[in-house]
Amino acid sequence: MRKPHILIIPFPAQGHVIPAMELALNLAEHGCKITFVNTEFNHERVMKSLPEADSVRELVQMVSLPDGLKPSDDRDDIELLWESIFDVMPSELVALIQRINGSESEKVSCLIADVTMAWALEVAEEMGIKKAAFWPAAVALLALILEIPRLTEDGILDSDGQPMKMQSIQLSPTMPFIKPTDFHWNCAGDHKREKGVFKFFVKVIKPTKLAERLICNSSNCLESGTFASYPDFLAIGPLLASNRLGKSTGSFWQEDSGCLAWLDQQPPKSVIYVAFGSFAVFNPTRFEELALGLELTNRPFLWVVRENIVGDINNAYPTGFIRPPHLKDISI
Repeated sequence: MRKPHILIIPFPAQGHVIPAMELALNLAEHGCKITFVNTEFNHERVMKSLPEADSVRELVQMVSLPDGLKPSDDRDDIELLWESIFDVMPSELVALIQRINGSESEKVSCLIADVTMAWALEVAEEMGIKKAAFWPAAVALLALILEIPRLTEDGILDSDGQPMKMQSIQLSPTMPFIKPTDFHWNCAGDHKREKGVFKFFVKVIKPTKLAERLICNSSNCLESGTFASYPDFLAIGPLLASNRLGKSTGSFWQEDSGCLAWLDQQPPKSVIYVAFGSFAVFNPTRFEELALGLELTNRPFLWVVRENIVGDINNAYPTGFIRPPHLKDISI
């Protein structure tokens, strides 16, 4: 009997790739053949950061597709990335599946796509392949996204996702109240970006409904109210790298172990860990406020600082700011 051959395609951001890789490795350990599809840009980063001794190469077939962006394009412009992905990757994915099915004995039998890459489910539908959607974050946010049409119809939101009513709402009786001003897309920083994020979420709703399974990186223990109200959400998480002895396969950057000696000197459960993924960008004022705020906690903390998280990282720290022993920053 042939192995099930599952193709997994995450959204090209660090917080999406690592959970998808955890899912891939779990499925591989249960006897499935896995093809993991990154964008070419992220594929190169993942392969460079992969430890030589890591067994992922034996368990997962790593491939890549172009995202359509040129080297000169701003990859921190997430709206530009979305548009390019929608324009370029569907046809590239079709060609990849055709190549796999034409050259390998185990043809692609199932496609698992990040909800934010739900266009891939339309490809699977057209090619007669079983399909599942994967949500790597809190399921309450997924519920909110899928309820956008109802919220718009009820006059809670306008066509750009902006609040038309200021009172707090409940998506269901088992979930807490939330203010429309606190909806995910309304916290994006400026109106143009908020509108762009909202339009993107609207675009993934319809193809997500093509999924035969909707699997979520959460648990009933963590989000019982949401799972009770959305029985189609299947809890399979949390998928943790710690379940594989702490290895974080799928990282865009090589592991920096320079902080371990300092970390080992701190009392258990005393250190605050601070990191903001691969897309977050701070202006100098917010970066300075964060630095001062962390120092004012009077707690040891480990702060992961990307080189491109702020315009000029060398001059970003507050004037006269001296990093005491409890402050560690790591450029990754």
